[in-house]
Amino acid sequence: MADDFDVEVISRDEDGRSARFLVRGLTPAMANGIRRAVVADVPTLSIDTVRFVENSSVMFDEMVALRLGLVPLTTPLDDFELGDTVTLALDVEGPATAYSGDLETSDSLVRPADENIPIIELKQGQRLEFEADAVLDTGKDHAKHQGGVAVGYRHLQRVEVLGDRDGFDEEEPHILRGVIETDEGELVHTEEFGADLTNRYPGKELAVTDVPDAFVFHVETDGSMDVDELVLRAVDSLRDRADELATKVAV
Repeated sequence: MADDFDVEVISRDEDGRSARFLVRGLTPAMANGIRRAVVADVPTLSIDTVRFVENSSVMFDEMVALRLGLVPLTTPLDDFELGDTVTLALDVEGPATAYSGDLETSDSLVRPADENIPIIELKQGQRLEFEADAVLDTGKDHAKHQGGVAVGYRHLQRVEVLGDRDGFDEEEPHILRGVIETDEGELVHTEEFGADLTNRYPGKELAVTDVPDAFVFHVETDGSMDVDELVLRAVDSLRDRADELATKVAV
């Protein structure tokens, strides 16, 4: 893959779980390749096997296991390889609500990304005790391993002011989504003007065009890693596959 892309961060949440960034120099196929790699190629840890010691709650073992598989776990990829496992355990007795933060882990680097995810509410006399194995795998094998929970992109749209509108024309809403680039080169998210261009440019005649090689990505993670690492590792996976293809073709 070429490395001559121009990348500009538009916004990033303080916790690093969500970001919006602009990439120039992409084809639509490459933009979609990045999206797919973010969703499917970057591995995360997720609970895969549960060994119940006691479950006297109102939920079947399978239902509890399903919920556990959806609890995001922090994933230090430099310390693990595909297929590696980490053991977690929980022992809660009612009356109480068992939360993700109650999970104990055999590795201090691996913990629930959010401690306030409810697992089950236990009544008086009910108990939930188990051990579980979290495995490192990719989203292409199971959706619970998708670190990117909301990943999308749109063309950057350029807005040019052509002049004043005819004062007798009725002005209708001009709705846009995503990010626009103004005549001055400023990047503005459409949320800032309620997604209606007539709010930002009242009484103006406008021309809106897609910038053909520029795409605005919006990526949210489940907390298993921050958005910067998720995207960079996705791009690395694309580069590795491209290098592998080039090698095989050259043979």
